Amino acid sequence: MSTAEGSGPEDTEFQTDFELGQDNIRPFGLDIHNPVFLISGLVIIGFVLIALANQEATATFFGWLRPWLTSTFDWFLVLSVDAMLLFCLALIVLPVGKVRIGGKDAKPDYSYSGWIAMMFAAGIGIGLLFFGVLEPVYYNFSEGGNASPLNIDINEPGNEYAGVVGTIHHWGLEGWCVYAVVGLTLAIFAYNKGLPMTLRSAFYPLLGERIWGWWGHLIDTLAVFATLFGLTTSLGLGAQQVAAGLKEVAGIEPSNTVTVLLIIGITVIALGSVLMGMDKGVKRLSEINMVMAVCLFIFVIVVTGIGTAFTRYGQVMVDYVVMLPALSNPFGREDTSYFHGWTTFYWAWWIAWSPFVGMFIARISKGRTVREFVLCALIAPTLVCALWMSTFGGAAIDMLNAGGAEGVKATVIDSYKPEGALFGFLKELPLYGIVAPIALILIVIFFVTSSDSGSLVIDTITAGGKMDAPVAQRIFWCTLEGLVAIALLLGGGLSALQGAAVSTGIPFTIVVLLMCWCVYKALQTEPR
Repeated sequence: MSTAEGSGPEDTEFQTDFELGQDNIRPFGLDIHNPVFLISGLVIIGFVLIALANQEATATFFGWLRPWLTSTFDWFLVLSVDAMLLFCLALIVLPVGKVRIGGKDAKPDYSYSGWIAMMFAAGIGIGLLFFGVLEPVYYNFSEGGNASPLNIDINEPGNEYAGVVGTIHHWGLEGWCVYAVVGLTLAIFAYNKGLPMTLRSAFYPLLGERIWGWWGHLIDTLAVFATLFGLTTSLGLGAQQVAAGLKEVAGIEPSNTVTVLLIIGITVIALGSVLMGMDKGVKRLSEINMVMAVCLFIFVIVVTGIGTAFTRYGQVMVDYVVMLPALSNPFGREDTSYFHGWTTFYWAWWIAWSPFVGMFIARISKGRTVREFVLCALIAPTLVCALWMSTFGGAAIDMLNAGGAEGVKATVIDSYKPEGALFGFLKELPLYGIVAPIALILIVIFFVTSSDSGSLVIDTITAGGKMDAPVAQRIFWCTLEGLVAIALLLGGGLSALQGAAVSTGIPFTIVVLLMCWCVYKALQTEPR
């Protein structure tokens, strides 16, 4: 095997005839990596059939599974993510940060604007729109009186935006570091070491030629499960929020039938984007939704007060840095509602998403240095997510403290209907009749970009790392994502979606921790 440009003779320990591992079978013209495609495909199809046939039992099972997992493995998840963050920060300052993905002469395939737009669209998805108002308000007011799930008196001076700080913790450094680890590892082994872009390749320093056997099959299959269930959680949330938006815009009452039809319709749109490929489909949609998201943000920050927004942003960022050590400590926690109900779920969910987002940003990051990659995948998203959350959530908190925002109060505090929080907030602003349809379209586009980019990633994993697998396989995985989301929504709703993500994210945490060691070992052999 020849290594990528920039690799030297010191890379021989990574060189192997990886064609020996490509034991692909090609029925009906497909390029199926045996047995990853067959095992993962059959298991997931079986899950869909069982969940649809036993909806009540599925709801009961996942309703028990999620809280049990997050309370049992809380320390493991939190300490693991802490370790990943420290590893990423170390890469920024260590000499290996000068290593260039693809070799010392590699050039980026995308401009900064296109690269960052795709990274954000894949990594954030509908999260900012779904949780931007919901989380800060919930953390401040859900337990009534002076209490907060953060175990902070919100009436004390300086604590009025504690809910925003708690939200930034979930959408900041410790979330994005997971994506950075997986994305960097896959990029280095694919573009610098010449191995296929699939999860097993990252373990060559640890397993050697065994990555082409059952160890490799196991790693890739687990990555498919984690990706699919992590992704369908977001798709389910997106479908519920679109249904809530349709009620506001068109007067259509939400129901299971409406939600299922939405998933089917948006999956069809995602199929069109998948068939168009990375540059014409995914990239174009990513840029469109980033422009629309920026326009929505500018509208909100202008009508709620630019000066107030940036003052609030500065305050919550200082509080975030001060509170980060305590929020990152799994021991002796008194804020159990926040810690078990949200933080441990989030870390499992981010980790479940990491094969999807990691592989996606790895594919588009050739030509960037390690330091550049980590900074753009870690620091920049944290600052932007924090600005969004403090603007939307902080403004909603100000409205509630002033006795307004009845729509937010009704959906978050009085009756927990999280999918309606954003539209309840937008009702308080001018031009709601124009802004609400725009927000609805933006949610749909975020929904589509998550589905199509996720399909491309799963397709790459199950095709043994190939990035040009046949069209039929892309159609299969995009369709299966929609079916899993439908099965989980009908078989337990939000708790089932979250339980599925957690159940795959926890075991995959071990995989990501081992990837830290593997990529560091690989970086040490690279010319800087």
